[in-house]
Amino acid sequence: MIEQYIEALIFASDTSLRLEEITICLQVTLEREVSNQEVLAAIDIIKERYLNQNSALELVKIANGYQFLTTAAMLPVINQLHIQRSKKKLSQSALETLAIIAYQQPITKLEIEQIRGVNCDYTIQKLLEKDLISIAGKAEGPGRPILYQLSAYFLDYFGINSIADLPQPKDLEQDVDSQIGEIAE
Repeated sequence: MIEQYIEALIFASDTSLRLEEITICLQVTLEREVSNQEVLAAIDIIKERYLNQNSALELVKIANGYQFLTTAAMLPVINQLHIQRSKKKLSQSALETLAIIAYQQPITKLEIEQIRGVNCDYTIQKLLEKDLISIAGKAEGPGRPILYQLSAYFLDYFGINSIADLPQPKDLEQDVDSQIGEIAE
């Protein structure tokens, strides 16, 4: 039974779980003293079980704790997943909404809609699901609308180091007079 508890703890943790954390959780749950040696023995049993099952997962010690990871043999299929996900392009409305949020953040949905001139419910929901934007809090105005901002993942997705690397609006503006003159000639 202790192996199942440990397996569940490690599986449920989004980071590696230290031996001390596992021991404390078990002691509180089981209402008895649990030694580090007992936990280590159970971890060895879990490791063996996954190894013997020829599983795609393995229990590894990482960062001074324990975590489930996919085995090295699964790398090709995992890479394929990442390739497929990276191919998913953003729609024009998603790009427009992202640009507005990038330059006006934090910003409410109503402000985005006033700039775009269309309803943005669906687009904002999709950008939240893709983790390209996040909720920054609530505005102080009437109804306390939700404020949106770019997420940390946005930088990874677009391959930039910081928001400062985005083009500045002045760089995007074109001199209308020079275009008219060039066309006329």
